Amino acid sequence: MKPGAPILHADMITENVEPAPTKPSNIAGRHEFGHGDPEQGFKQADHIIERVFKTEATHQGYIEPHACLASVGTDGSGELWVCTQGHFMVRDTCAALLGMDVSRLRVTASEIGGGFGGKTTVFVEPVALALSRKAGKPVKVVMSREEVFRASGPTSSTSMTVKIGVTKAGRITGGYAELRFQGGAFTGSPVVLGAMSAFACYDLEHVKVVGYDVVTNRPKQAAYRAPGAPMAAFAVESVLDELAKKIHMDPIELRLKNAAKEGTRSSYGPKYNRIGLIDCLEAARKHPHYKAPLGANQGRGIAAGFWFNFGGQTCVSLNVNIDGTVALVVGTPDIGGSRASMCLMAAEELGIPYDKVRAIVADTSSLGYNDISEGSRVTFSTGLATISAARDAVTKLCARAAKIWGIPADAVTWENGHAKPSGPNAGSFEPLSLEDLAKKAAKTGGPIAGHYEVNADGAGVSFAVHLADAEVDPETGRVHITRYTVVQDAGKAVHPSYVEGQFQGGAAQGIGWAINEEYIYGRDGRLQNPGFLDYRIPVASDLPMIDTVIVEVPNPGHPYGVRGVGETSIVPPLAAIANAVSAAAGVRMTQLPMSAPRVLKAIDGAKHGSRRR
Repeated sequence: MKPGAPILHADMITENVEPAPTKPSNIAGRHEFGHGDPEQGFKQADHIIERVFKTEATHQGYIEPHACLASVGTDGSGELWVCTQGHFMVRDTCAALLGMDVSRLRVTASEIGGGFGGKTTVFVEPVALALSRKAGKPVKVVMSREEVFRASGPTSSTSMTVKIGVTKAGRITGGYAELRFQGGAFTGSPVVLGAMSAFACYDLEHVKVVGYDVVTNRPKQAAYRAPGAPMAAFAVESVLDELAKKIHMDPIELRLKNAAKEGTRSSYGPKYNRIGLIDCLEAARKHPHYKAPLGANQGRGIAAGFWFNFGGQTCVSLNVNIDGTVALVVGTPDIGGSRASMCLMAAEELGIPYDKVRAIVADTSSLGYNDISEGSRVTFSTGLATISAARDAVTKLCARAAKIWGIPADAVTWENGHAKPSGPNAGSFEPLSLEDLAKKAAKTGGPIAGHYEVNADGAGVSFAVHLADAEVDPETGRVHITRYTVVQDAGKAVHPSYVEGQFQGGAAQGIGWAINEEYIYGRDGRLQNPGFLDYRIPVASDLPMIDTVIVEVPNPGHPYGVRGVGETSIVPPLAAIANAVSAAAGVRMTQLPMSAPRVLKAIDGAKHGSRRR
């Protein structure tokens, strides 16, 4: 970004700048969100803190590398088995690159060994298909671990400036942030999402966020669970923590005084419907963790976090088998236990036992288009489609019962898995179960199935509050997380144990990101740690027991009130842990990861007059 820096692309002109620049730049785009006038807000503040924060590029941490098996026949049609979060996207991309008709390429999503956003991409698949077409034989391609690290894209590294003003009473008068995200050699860093989410937790009259998408001579970044939001939250929530100490206010109380609620105009534009941030803050304040005593060299941190959640294109089929079991066909790869949740919702609607429903992820030739499993969208959008498909099937089951009884279809109701006359005027008939109707299907009209296709909207935003306790060894700088609690609004937890698993997984990844994980490049520009030996993700001994509190504030956009939960849980950890480490070490940490050498350097610097590192 500096004047005179080598230009990566001679034709790259910064977008969204008026007047349009005439010279090329490494800044691919400028993006601005907010309302009011932060400078006016700062004039009303009793205290203002401005800090610069940095985070390094981090890997998504999936254990299974990118892999695929391709087979192209002599007739030009192909099949592809692939580790992916979105096989319809893979089909469309590969077909376009190879000049194939989409209908001639069938893609099957294999069971995935982790993705976290890193498998929303296409890398080796077109190569495997092209080689198979050339050789006339099946071709398997598996990336080595080193290839995954060097070529497949981590999340962005960042540099961020945040300035916030508050009154002595704890009211935030103004917020400003400038986010600089590097996205590798090509445009597309998640700076837009980071800028939109930075102040999304708070009800502010004056707020402005400017984001810069910056290209660098590194592999193009890829999505990583709530892309952009954890970094922005790290910066904003760290400054809020420092301001709470400045005005001698409890950090949860400061957040409660400024928390977004129903009707709040968000920092990125829309007004919120019913949301659960205040419920999460209250639950965190009441949790035993918050008042538990701390030991020597220990500190406690808190942070709030936000994620949008998405809907998107979704298609579901539900087939009633002749024995009364149900086959549920979805098109969203299961990356977090979603099939179990779909079966639960289908069973609820049909009024049959959960073990009577089995869900499969269909290949691209067996079902209509489905968007990628990303954006915490699956339980919301595929769940919505599953419920609607089940209701479609119930309508048809009632029509079959009406045909058997010789009464109008609207005179039949469905209760507890049975078709029944809707009232005395409809006649006196013994209820027919789903199994009864399934057995008679061939004689009453043929197969019974429910279908639903939707471009789902109304996903409902999600909020979380995390509590972290950290212990810092003053002699070595080593950080150990001693206790951790996740409080998050799930809307409705369809499968509570899987919801808890999502909460805990996000926290675990956040702990690694905050303390250890980073891509380390040498002076020659080469990655120095392309493997899990030198790029250290947390193991069991690095983690505390992670407690969870499920808050349920229903999302009005879903029949059951579901909100996505998969990504919000990774947004607060960086800030919560940084606040805990800063309290334990006695120095404000502004750069991640907080590795032992970096923390020790900060402690030593504080002894010599510098209080920030």
